[in-house]
Amino acid sequence: MVYTVTLNPALDYEVLVDGFRAGGLNRTSREHMHFGGKGVNVSTVLHSLGVETTALGFLAGFTGRALEDGLKAGGVPADFVWLEEGLTRVNVKIRSGGGGGETEINSQGPAIPPAALEALLQKLDRLKEGDALVLAGSLPAGLPADVYQTILARVEGRGVLTVVDAARDVLKGVLARRPFLVKPNSAELGELFGKGSLTEAEILSCAENLQEQGARNILVSMAGDGSLLLDETGAARRLGVPPGTARRSVGAGDSMVAGFLAGWLETRDYAAAHRMGAAAGSATAFSEGLATGEEIRKLLPLF
Repeated sequence: MVYTVTLNPALDYEVLVDGFRAGGLNRTSREHMHFGGKGVNVSTVLHSLGVETTALGFLAGFTGRALEDGLKAGGVPADFVWLEEGLTRVNVKIRSGGGGGETEINSQGPAIPPAALEALLQKLDRLKEGDALVLAGSLPAGLPADVYQTILARVEGRGVLTVVDAARDVLKGVLARRPFLVKPNSAELGELFGKGSLTEAEILSCAENLQEQGARNILVSMAGDGSLLLDETGAARRLGVPPGTARRSVGAGDSMVAGFLAGWLETRDYAAAHRMGAAAGSATAFSEGLATGEEIRKLLPLF
């Protein structure tokens, strides 16, 4: 079983606006609501790939109910802690036609009281050897900055594979816990090491530094430049992207995490896991929503 934890899930309201103008009236030409947050996205793609999964985290209010109902409709198992106050956040993703790119407006989300965190930790006590735990995304208000470390400590020593997809100090703080996999993107890697745009050699050097600090495997997503995996055997593996038209970036990195885990659990081979991760990330980038298992497996022979 793969459990995912999304501390700050969201309804992602994605709209296409032709010629978006800041400060003016804009009308959408297409809109779509995604039931997301990084860990939720991972569970959704894993479910589509046929991997047993459960999404954990916090929900609140009518927006939280909409998110849970959306996951149920898609058959994605979930076991959230419900908050008495606040609303699950709504994030707005504006895609502008004519080469205008993407604009994101991410909400803060509800505050998490100590009792709710303890309820989540108790849910994690059921994890056992052979299970995997994915911690992904930003931290909501009310939680300590080291909450990911607390969660990893809670499952330590039980044979649970741990995966962390986070940025900056949150990522840096978990390295000593020796997570099985961390997945920064190249921009996050540059921020972590106080650098701007990184060359491929610099990306590998930064990944090696993360490994020295404790991460067992480092998977770096590089958007249109593909991905790089530095695995715990010391092998550095580089994959590009297949031919296709990129339609969206939201969820592509989460899909890569899901694909990697699905590939690893199926084969116990890092090269095969990397190929599945790359196929999943690309399939979502080429889709209007999160990629289906069929779309992912269709791209797999191209890697």
